[in-house]
Amino acid sequence: MRKTFLIAGAAIALAATPAMAQNKSIKIGYVSTFSGPTAVIGNDMRNAFELALDHMGRKMGGLPVEVIYEDDGQKPEVGKQKTQKLIESDKVDFVAGYIWSNVLLASAKPVIDAKTFLIVANAGAEQLAGEQCSPYVFSTSWTNDQNPRAVAEYMNKKGIKTVYMIGPNYAAGKQNLGGMKEAFKGKVVGEDYTTWPSQLDFSAELAKAKAAKPDAIYTFYPGAAGVQFLNQYAQAGLKGTIPLYTTFTVDSLSLPRQKDAAVGVIGALQWGADLKNDANKKFVTDFEAKFKTEPSFYAAQSYDAANLIASAVAATKGKLSDKAAVQKALEKADFKSVRGGFKFDTDHYPIQNFYMQEVVKNGDKYTLKTVATAIENSRNVHVSKCKMTAAK
Repeated sequence: MRKTFLIAGAAIALAATPAMAQNKSIKIGYVSTFSGPTAVIGNDMRNAFELALDHMGRKMGGLPVEVIYEDDGQKPEVGKQKTQKLIESDKVDFVAGYIWSNVLLASAKPVIDAKTFLIVANAGAEQLAGEQCSPYVFSTSWTNDQNPRAVAEYMNKKGIKTVYMIGPNYAAGKQNLGGMKEAFKGKVVGEDYTTWPSQLDFSAELAKAKAAKPDAIYTFYPGAAGVQFLNQYAQAGLKGTIPLYTTFTVDSLSLPRQKDAAVGVIGALQWGADLKNDANKKFVTDFEAKFKTEPSFYAAQSYDAANLIASAVAATKGKLSDKAAVQKALEKADFKSVRGGFKFDTDHYPIQNFYMQEVVKNGDKYTLKTVATAIENSRNVHVSKCKMTAAK
């Protein structure tokens, strides 16, 4: 009788343990900027995410996918509100996107508190790679200081001794120029931080840079500000006189408006449209066919974000309530990246190459050409501060 009782008791306990249910569909919340001057970036990211869904038959792990796109208006408080809506009202399984570091930093906590996985497709807030790393946060981009560090290494090899730095006065701008300052072995002869995002007149800063007579000028201005900066750089008579090095100031979105002002400008990116791997060739070819333009690095990161999510859904067979299993699946990153190989560091940020790209003109077309590999298998410097735990 006692043996029967024990067996029965075990059966009851087993029945009381909740089974990991499979999702019937996958719901993704995507936050980016879809209005205002920088909407061109958000739209490019959305186009790439949609293309990835097309490539996978609009299904992940055999399950239908719904994506809810929310516009943050490039405002941290709006981004946070939209993020909370996605979690609390829409009950999404994943949150993805984010262009701006200040918007991401305002929005990350609600996602983490809800134990929802966040796939950052652009914003490179260093805190989330270091002391604020989380089992629920993954990035398919970089930290804000990685690209400028790559530029600095390239400038060091070129023997550049002095530099003047100009950038926007917000989280990403300070971290970006901070990375350049730390990695550059020469002397920083001046640095200016401009009002973001409203200031589009850089004549005063360019005049100061010209007067300092540095070997090079370094800048970081994404979107419309990047267009204005390069055009004013040329108008100030600096083009052809003082070399300009950049990050995120020149891309396929800005080139049609920068044109000749951008030719010869060099910057660092972890991806290029001319990378020779099968996944990238298909991505670039199909993107150009569908949207009639070359994809930007924003688009490439967003495309990878969609495929990363799909890899985790497939690996867990859609049992997304098993948080630990989802974390392990995301960490494995079992998908074909447009970068070629893709692997995560212990802080859930990629270990990746950074390439120097120069703007060239072929006929009437302006494009970025990969001219050198600045750093191979780069790890961000903040990973040592990350004490990663397991999702529960």
